[in-house]
Amino acid sequence: MKDSDQSTQSLPMLTPFQRMFAHPNTPPLQQQPLPLTLNIPQPSHPPPPPPQDVIDNHAPVRSRRRGPPRNGPIPIPFIWATDRRAKIHSLNHLLQNRIFNITGDVQCKSCQTKFQMSFDLVAKFDVISQFLVTNFNTMHDRAPETLMYPRLMKCVHCNQENCVKPVIAEKKKNINWLFLLLGQMLGCCKLEQLKYFCKYNSHHRTGAKNRVLYLTYLELCKQLDPSLPFDVSR
Repeated sequence: MKDSDQSTQSLPMLTPFQRMFAHPNTPPLQQQPLPLTLNIPQPSHPPPPPPQDVIDNHAPVRSRRRGPPRNGPIPIPFIWATDRRAKIHSLNHLLQNRIFNITGDVQCKSCQTKFQMSFDLVAKFDVISQFLVTNFNTMHDRAPETLMYPRLMKCVHCNQENCVKPVIAEKKKNINWLFLLLGQMLGCCKLEQLKYFCKYNSHHRTGAKNRVLYLTYLELCKQLDPSLPFDVSR
């Protein structure tokens, strides 16, 4: 009994499950930690990038619409202009009010001097109106190069030829249209300025510059003298 007790006592503490298979002469099983490995499947392809902001190409785009002409009066910019945009008085009205000379601001491109020039109303209008009447049927609704690229005047300060350009107002309603007409300098205007003039005179204003410049010359001459023998509306 003592030997069995000793053998029993010499056995280490076993779990009930281990005792079921234990043999008196067999050394007890040692509890070893079981290796634990996790086999996590790796994706065959990298994950897609996070979604980004998507631009809807079919979203409505606000277009810049051209507004209708403003019909209200404006402060009169010159005594030869009316209180309506891009409108000048007739030749008869000007002569009856003893307006014989038309002045405007110019600047020399060479010496940068700014000064005023004056044109004889009747003499200068006669030159440009006769040119348009004579060449009306050969211009094909387009301004010729002599009007598109006018030869500038000589500077009275530095005597430089072809260098005096008109100073055109930034605000289109303040442009000195009659001065530009008499000096044959309407070609110095930007396309948007000429389109502005055509807009307020009910002319089609989509086209090349030589087209809207042509309409501007004819319209101004007709405003001065409605009896001129050409139809601006066609």
